[in-house]
Amino acid sequence: MTSEIILQAVISGLLMGLIYALIAAGLSLIFGLMEIVNFAHGEHLMLSMFSSFWLWTLLGLDPIFSIPITIAILAVSGILTHYFLIRYILKAKMLVQICATFGLSIFIRSFAQFLWTPDFRNVKDPILSGRIEIGNIFIGQPQLYASLICLVAFFLLYLFVNKTETGLALQATAQDRQAAEILGIPSDKMFALGWAIGLGCVAVAGVMLSNYFFIFPDVGVNFALFAFVVVALGGFGSIIGCLYAGIIIGLVESVGGLLIDPSFKLLYVFALYLAVVIWKPQGMFGRY
Repeated sequence: MTSEIILQAVISGLLMGLIYALIAAGLSLIFGLMEIVNFAHGEHLMLSMFSSFWLWTLLGLDPIFSIPITIAILAVSGILTHYFLIRYILKAKMLVQICATFGLSIFIRSFAQFLWTPDFRNVKDPILSGRIEIGNIFIGQPQLYASLICLVAFFLLYLFVNKTETGLALQATAQDRQAAEILGIPSDKMFALGWAIGLGCVAVAGVMLSNYFFIFPDVGVNFALFAFVVVALGGFGSIIGCLYAGIIIGLVESVGGLLIDPSFKLLYVFALYLAVVIWKPQGMFGRY
């Protein structure tokens, strides 16, 4: 095994890790704000990929240009999810909350299979295609630009949450809802905004993944599993923790699969997850 092969695996893991980080950031934001786990997160990713596909199929709009539209669609979906489901289970027991979001995931996936069948689809000849060669190292342009755009979106999210008044209001609501309401911060609107932003993050990742991933109703399942592992490793409620954890998970998946056995790469990821849960349940930067 040459150093070029190992370097290739490291680069692939790093690029994939940045996408995991953005997907997990949306999940972590929702949990940190409301302490509700969105088990339909993977299905929302799937919807964003189908949105990108149908905009390309029906309107000829390349995925890179469909990002704003897909963000708007998923943001509206997040707001509707909050007002028609989540607001009614905020004070319910955790088991009720889990069943509600898990039921939502099953409904979305089943409805997608009914509408679009389980067939695999893909965007043909997107603008982002081809690869970059650096010596014996090959980097796919769709993977490279997807990772860079996800990284930019991640830092825009971080700046919004930490440097704007609305972002600080979100943090205040997450820390103490009643105190925030006394200060005039409408918690219900903050929760709806949190869902809109969280699913907006998923929208960016989904659109970029549609450039080189097959699109089908179950596509979000594995990404959701990785997102949960990333959030657990980085810490529930920590956005910056998702960045570090996403990169770590991407590297473990890629390099572990290369050095040992590719068929067991998921085993390495979940073994790391179990180790973190046992050693440090709150994660690297978690508040819970």
